[in-house]
Amino acid sequence: MRLLIVRHGDPDYSIDSLTPTGRKEAQLLSKRMEKLDVKAFYCSTLGRARDTAAPTLEAMNRQAEYCTWLREFSPGIHRPDRADAMTIAWDWLPQDWTREPRFFSKDHWMEPEVFANSQVPEEYRWVTRELDALLARHGYVREGLTYRVEEANEDTIVFFCHFGLECVLLSHLLNISPMILWHGACAAPTSITTLYTEERRKGIASFRMTSFGDVSHLYAAGERPSFSARFCETYDNMEQRHD
Repeated sequence: MRLLIVRHGDPDYSIDSLTPTGRKEAQLLSKRMEKLDVKAFYCSTLGRARDTAAPTLEAMNRQAEYCTWLREFSPGIHRPDRADAMTIAWDWLPQDWTREPRFFSKDHWMEPEVFANSQVPEEYRWVTRELDALLARHGYVREGLTYRVEEANEDTIVFFCHFGLECVLLSHLLNISPMILWHGACAAPTSITTLYTEERRKGIASFRMTSFGDVSHLYAAGERPSFSARFCETYDNMEQRHD
């Protein structure tokens, strides 16, 4: 089985939709996606993901199943340098979060007080339970850190979702801390991340990522990827996003 995780297009968060650039990105994405043989589409309930999926679904005359658990992963925390305000769980300064060794561990990243006293553990478990339930519908049942193959297949499943949520899915499928992905990776708008199952012993499958954040459909059309989700490359560049 192949999983394609697609981040939404360049967002206009004020209206939970896309900017004009984001709509162009979604159209270019559809030209790529319509060539694929897709078994099923799953989409976040948020507007920016739905608007990204729409051109693909229209081009292919398909429908998606809309899933609340695919919405952006956004339980609030009190970031150490902003104790008086709530921030999203995955927006930290590197010089702060990297001081805590447990954040690098797939088994212990939830333990520090900042997460333990928030809704992060509960929401993470909810999202990953829903992911596993969906994969079981497609023939792959989670057992420990791998999947029992009940119905081997080479189907393609597509998720239209969000960067922070994508990192949660990947952390579960690849058995690593999401903190590493939230802070060490960045998926540009309409980028595609691809994972395949590998069944090296009959009946036992694991997921392997073959590409992360692929935006070749944008480059092929001469469209520069949007900057959304990144921070300034150099601090003095005032045209780019600062903390």
